[in-house]
Amino acid sequence: MGLSEQFLQDDIHPIDIVEHIAEHHDWEFDRIGDDQIAMAVEGQWRTYSITLAWSGYDETLRLVCTFDMEPPESRLPVLHEMLNSINDQCWAGAFTWWDEQKLMVYRYGLVLAGGQVASPEQIDTMLNAAVMSAERYYPALQLAIWGGKSPRDAMQVAIAEAYGRA
Repeated sequence: MGLSEQFLQDDIHPIDIVEHIAEHHDWEFDRIGDDQIAMAVEGQWRTYSITLAWSGYDETLRLVCTFDMEPPESRLPVLHEMLNSINDQCWAGAFTWWDEQKLMVYRYGLVLAGGQVASPEQIDTMLNAAVMSAERYYPALQLAIWGGKSPRDAMQVAIAEAYGRA
């Protein structure tokens, strides 16, 4: 059964759909409130913390996918250069560094203005894109920050990964 078949009504709250998807994938999740859900998604490299929040005012479903990183202060310029290179390659969403929390963050907002409704497939695609992006660039970040590779050389790993999977 497709994800959409569970939701035949147009008035389903987006976070209800996210909760159903988390159950479908057997992900650990916590419904923080009516408009927010947090989950842990196991990747190849690590477990990612993903939070989705609905803003009725902005009519936006916001996804934030994070993972811990503690780069040495001396490597922060390399981290910022990596972020520029990574974001140049991202079609949807973007990475940023939250220094105070020591978190690498992938963010994406799905705007549903005018009463639009997100389909379960759209939300599932958002979730998968977040994890796939984090998985794709995690090794490159590791090489640049702790492996001493130049951002250009480190990004070759991410590019090779993209071409190396079928």
